[in-house]
Amino acid sequence: MNNWGQENASQRKTYVGVVFDRGEKLVKNEILENLPREWSELHTQGYIHIHDLDAYGLTYNCLTFNLFNNFPYYQFEGISETRKIIKLFDYYKEIIVKIGNEQSGGMAFPNFDCDTEFLLTKLGVKPNGINKQLIRDEINSFIEWCNNSHERMGEVSYYVTLNIGLADNELAREMCKYVIDEFSCSSARTIKPNIIFKVKRGVNSQKIDRNYYLYEKATLCTTKKMIPTYMLCDCESNKSYDAKKLSIMGCRTRVVADEHGENTAIGRSNIDYITINLPRLALESDKKIESFKSNWKAVASKVKDILLDRYYKLLQLSKTDFPTNAKYSLWYKDSNSISSVEEILKHGTLSIGFIGLSEAIEILTGQRYYETNSGYELAKEIVKYMRSYVDELRNNYKMNFSLLATSGEYISGRFPALDKQLFAHKVLDKDFYTNSFHINVDSKLTAFEKIEKEGYFHSLCNGGCISYVELKSAPIGNSEAIMELLSAAEEKGVHYMGFNFPLDICNACGEHGVFDICENCGSKDITRIRRVSGYLEILDYFTEGKKAEVKHRRENQCI
Repeated sequence: MNNWGQENASQRKTYVGVVFDRGEKLVKNEILENLPREWSELHTQGYIHIHDLDAYGLTYNCLTFNLFNNFPYYQFEGISETRKIIKLFDYYKEIIVKIGNEQSGGMAFPNFDCDTEFLLTKLGVKPNGINKQLIRDEINSFIEWCNNSHERMGEVSYYVTLNIGLADNELAREMCKYVIDEFSCSSARTIKPNIIFKVKRGVNSQKIDRNYYLYEKATLCTTKKMIPTYMLCDCESNKSYDAKKLSIMGCRTRVVADEHGENTAIGRSNIDYITINLPRLALESDKKIESFKSNWKAVASKVKDILLDRYYKLLQLSKTDFPTNAKYSLWYKDSNSISSVEEILKHGTLSIGFIGLSEAIEILTGQRYYETNSGYELAKEIVKYMRSYVDELRNNYKMNFSLLATSGEYISGRFPALDKQLFAHKVLDKDFYTNSFHINVDSKLTAFEKIEKEGYFHSLCNGGCISYVELKSAPIGNSEAIMELLSAAEEKGVHYMGFNFPLDICNACGEHGVFDICENCGSKDITRIRRVSGYLEILDYFTEGKKAEVKHRRENQCI
């Protein structure tokens, strides 16, 4: 089962996975053959990438759970408080597994601490010492289950995100504390689920705030585990929304403003997304900016048609085609109250993504966009142009079109490999494209310079984005530095922020740090954990494009 060509770092090859992959490829080819030729050629030739192609017309992408529409309280009647606690976490696992078979992407708990507290209280669980210890144990077990399960499709882990931090009573604060403590104390090999701490003034970001100690705990955990990452609720693009209704799905997906209802992430999905290869368009534009824009708009217009076609095919399905949502009503509305899936899916987003802004600017101008004022202004102009077109679609179609700063795990290598067959340019020599609007990973800008440059783009990428700071090694215990960078990020408009550093683990003795040979026992049997596109993963399983990127990563000095 070697050389099986994995498309994401979460895959762990098994017999079932091999069979699935072969079937998946056949389904993808069949779908491409049945699409209009100009659409399928845009994908096969590398102008665009239609993500989750096998799900075309069959399901949506990702979902933030609404746990309360139809929670099965009746199943908890007549059992002990101990059993209720265990059963609640079993319920979480159950919906994750079943939704994992019903959609193509990730899933999020919008307020894991608050929602778990609410459900336990509603179930009559009293927070005594014994129950608190059991809850803590169950959270520990849940984290380990999320980390170790690779059963989806026989080979892939479940992309689960826990949003926490806004706890508003003592039991909810205990939930938040347990999540952070149990993840912090877990093995260095525990790298999932994704945990996002919501930073909010008046709640946790200032020393006078009731939850400040939780913010401190979160940042201390980040200094050794790279998790949590941080949603900055007071930044420009978040501050007008209720922080409890904000949520990140997966590594960056953002669903908030709604043309058809309440501005909330809860119960809503990204329906589908397609990424445009910016360097390809730049290579074909002969260094002419207006030609590049015109080419992008022509491609984006076709992308819009594909997104709509995919959406309308989903509307032909019934709610019985989504049995988990029909049973548990995790969507925006109670499934029992809807007559068609359109009442649910119209609240989702249709996202136009992009990758390689930095390479595109370098092709058009000869320099990386952060190196000159004119290059930076051009980068801003291009992203504003893309967002303006997406907003035009939103207004014309009254649908939730959004601009996505794509993570680009697989396509970071796929696109340049295709472009190399047609063009010769130095940006192709490194064998990967830079994610979305990110500064090049080898820029060596300081952390504050990187934050300042990238912050501008966050308000434009309403479909989701993230900024990272790359550190030389784990800043263990230096939570003040993490907080200082988060404060700077909020001021510069960043709405979602993470911190990267290399983490190597000796498989012989368990020593961890940054090394090629274990400093404790001399072993060369090393597991290397890195952030791939939002999630942490083991470097050996990275796609070829991301492996090439890791080789080029350089630290952003700050600590």
